[in-house]
Amino acid sequence: MYAKKVETEKEYEDAIKIRRKVFVEEQDVPLHLELDEHDEEAVHFVAYDEGTPFGAGRIRVIEPGIGKVERVCILPSYRGRKLGNLMMQCMEDYSNSTGINKLKLNAQSQAILFYEKRKYTITSPEFLEAGIPHRAMEKQI
Repeated sequence: MYAKKVETEKEYEDAIKIRRKVFVEEQDVPLHLELDEHDEEAVHFVAYDEGTPFGAGRIRVIEPGIGKVERVCILPSYRGRKLGNLMMQCMEDYSNSTGINKLKLNAQSQAILFYEKRKYTITSPEFLEAGIPHRAMEKQI
């Protein structure tokens, strides 16, 4: 199993397919909120298990040296196997290699512990995004 930066149209389609399954189908996020205007400018990532996609995410540069991690997801059948760490490590390594030294994200409240274990710290009170409770978090990398 591995995660990588999206480099082909098929990899991009695979990442979008995972995001639709997790956010739109599983969590009822409206499609127009999930697939947004930032998809064109973001760097996308996808994770595979012998050619089968199971994870996705994206990063956008929001200020010089600061990236925003977004849309990180793992298919339900792959959860609980530390594969979110595989996705995040790939995204953090990419960020570090491109001069990004701080990452921000809006974590679903149920995922805060996952991000805290990766050394992200909470920087906001809880808020709703697409009807789901979130907290802003960040990490120096």
